[in-house]
Amino acid sequence: MRVFRKLFVLFSALTVLAVAGLGLWSWQGLKSLQHPVALDEPVLFSVQPGTSFNGLAYELAQAGLISDALWLRLYGRLYPEQTRIKAGDYELTPGMTPLNMVEIMVAGKVKLWSVQFIEGWTFSEMRAALARSDRLKKITTDWTDKQVMEAVGAADQHPEGWFFPDTYMFSSNETDLDILKRAYSRMVSVLDEEWEGRAKGLPYKTPYEVLIMASIVERETGVPYERRQVAGVFVRRLQKGMRLQTDPTVIYGMGDQYDGRIRTRDLRAYTPYNTYRIDGLPPTPIALPGRDSVHAALHPDDGDALYFVARGDGSHQFSRTLAEHQKAVRAFQVNRKEGYRSYPVPEAQTDNGGEE
Repeated sequence: MRVFRKLFVLFSALTVLAVAGLGLWSWQGLKSLQHPVALDEPVLFSVQPGTSFNGLAYELAQAGLISDALWLRLYGRLYPEQTRIKAGDYELTPGMTPLNMVEIMVAGKVKLWSVQFIEGWTFSEMRAALARSDRLKKITTDWTDKQVMEAVGAADQHPEGWFFPDTYMFSSNETDLDILKRAYSRMVSVLDEEWEGRAKGLPYKTPYEVLIMASIVERETGVPYERRQVAGVFVRRLQKGMRLQTDPTVIYGMGDQYDGRIRTRDLRAYTPYNTYRIDGLPPTPIALPGRDSVHAALHPDDGDALYFVARGDGSHQFSRTLAEHQKAVRAFQVNRKEGYRSYPVPEAQTDNGGEE
């Protein structure tokens, strides 16, 4: 009996030691998940849709981001609420621990990229920016403009001007159509909000006419304080039955024929956008207007200027009478100085900004 008792005590002691050893080993293994991974630079790691937590542990080990998948799998058994990982691309940075990696994947903090639409761009320039965006999934590249507008919920609209210029963040799971829908929705919201707070006595029948005017203002000046002045000139001209006579609309109507110069024959040529030849507003916007230009179109300056001409430094000289305007044209257009520019269309060589 004494022998059996001694054997039992010995076995119990060995069992305790084994359990203690296993516990220490497990503790050390789990503790390793809190140690920073050896990364010299950020690494992009993709979690595919349907990936299990055990599968993630294996892929991280295969990529050399953790030493052993066992400990992460054990962690998942102990903390099942921390295993609901989300698909996407994740940026793993130096100093991160395996648990930090799991945390961002559970939170869905995927890597984001950006695409920017610039104020004053045309719809075609905006689509070109989407096509150049490497990380964005492309589904609309070969679509017609009509197909794009149908997809964003504006089947009967001309595409120009309807997409708000801004920087849009996106994940690798998003498509160019997602960005287009967001930009369109944003422009609709901005236009609706600004229309509600519009000034009285304006010559617009619909918010769409405001969008057209805002696009012209956007293309005429990039100087913030001038937007309301430019809008004021155009509003007063509309109210007096005068033609807008603005070069950006002529350029838009010329399309691919525009080579950086506007000639007399271009001003005389008829296009639906040549505001030297047509009355009122052109049929559609000519560019993407920002919110400030929309606001300016709805809150124009209440001065008395009816003309303006580019000074050559990005700003404009405003005039009340034709005589004043012709004097300004001679000063700033006829005798141009070196480095002359007519922002935001610096390549335009005869931007007279509403010249008669």
